[in-house]
Amino acid sequence: MLKSEIKNKILDVFKKQQSQALVVGASSYKERIKKLNRLLYAVEKTYRSQIKEALYKDFKKPYTESDLTEIYVVTSEIKFAKKNLYKWMDKQRVPTPMSLFGGSSWTKYQAKGCCLIISPWNFPFNLTFCPLVSAIASGNVVIIKPSEMTPHTSRVMQNIIEAIFDEDEVAMFEGDVEVSQELLKLPFNHMFFTGAPAIGKIVMKAAAEHLASVTLELGGKSPTIIDQTANIKQAAKRIAWAKFINNGQSCIAPDYILVHESKKEALIDALKENLEKLFGEDVLQSESYCRIVNERHFNRVNQYLKNSIKKGAQVVYGGQTLAKENFISPTLVLDMKDDSDLLQEEIFGPVLPIKTYTKLEEVINYINTKEKPLALYIFSKSHKNTQHVIKYTRAGGTCINNCLLHFSNHNLPFGGDNNSGIGKTHGFYGFKEFSNERAFYKQNFSSFIEFLFPPYNLMKQKLSDFTIKWF
Repeated sequence: MLKSEIKNKILDVFKKQQSQALVVGASSYKERIKKLNRLLYAVEKTYRSQIKEALYKDFKKPYTESDLTEIYVVTSEIKFAKKNLYKWMDKQRVPTPMSLFGGSSWTKYQAKGCCLIISPWNFPFNLTFCPLVSAIASGNVVIIKPSEMTPHTSRVMQNIIEAIFDEDEVAMFEGDVEVSQELLKLPFNHMFFTGAPAIGKIVMKAAAEHLASVTLELGGKSPTIIDQTANIKQAAKRIAWAKFINNGQSCIAPDYILVHESKKEALIDALKENLEKLFGEDVLQSESYCRIVNERHFNRVNQYLKNSIKKGAQVVYGGQTLAKENFISPTLVLDMKDDSDLLQEEIFGPVLPIKTYTKLEEVINYINTKEKPLALYIFSKSHKNTQHVIKYTRAGGTCINNCLLHFSNHNLPFGGDNNSGIGKTHGFYGFKEFSNERAFYKQNFSSFIEFLFPPYNLMKQKLSDFTIKWF
């Protein structure tokens, strides 16, 4: 049971934020920029070393990897928002049709109000502060609930929030699932959740009670297609990095490979070569290799691997484990049964299944038997093959001849489709997600419509006919 003092504190902060929401929503461009500057300075200057140390304590994340996949992602998001915020906040004029001659029209983005951000453990800093940047830029008040699985990082984030924000604007509550459940009872205007589809459904049900809008950044099994025309050395180098960065604990990591039968052996050899370049022959001693976040997730991934081996799967590289360190080495697996865990469940770990095909239609049919993925990757020199895959599959995002990098372009929307997510984030898309696009119409002088007011007569019927035909 959640302690009553924590419940009361959550409710107290929420009420403070409710009373402040319209004030914050009316904040100027300069006021929002000041908040973003404070956050940028805190991340870049004051807390950078503490963030990296916390991530290392939570799952042995290499310092340089933390810089690239956690800190840089947030600082670049802040800088992009600062550069474009004036334009985003300005009113956007839209055409007014001839039938409304005499009027003018425009839209303006306004804050949704009280927002909840529930963030995950796999990129705990990145996936907490990036949506926070969008929420601040949009003029919202925010309550954050980070994952309890990365407590050291959560503590540093809490220190940052408390140091630079008043709790009636931005607040954070640490804790387990009971804290999330308590927060989900409250009538937020918008809920932003990153995590598993099963929990996303719970968040969406809670939001429905208050007709709150949602952004759900979920996941799924992101396929990687390698056809007979692909540059195998190039593909293997990029896949090895993309799959095993953060120990495979990424919602857009290549989850499984579909390779043309003629390229299987060359791909496996090239992957092995690149994995040794990345992490050395003794991966356990590598200072560039992360760990699985905790014992529960180690056991989950390890069990997927064991169950697949029992059903006849073949480990062609890796497979070493050390439970006391939550360590599984980079592992390549062949000959899985279609009902094996490795092909049915999102792996979220350093195990890469490889399936072969002979005809491209086999690939498309196989992918379309599953839920729409968050990402789909294609390695090919054939424009025809690439376009055929894109035309007959669906995914949140796609990279051609690379992996992951669409996430790093702030000009692209990032998000899923149905089971892999609802809504888009990053850059303008994140600003838009936390905003209501309000429509405005102004009557400047008498309009044609007034000539069609009752009482109706033959002349007005002719005007109505003319309007339908020509406007």
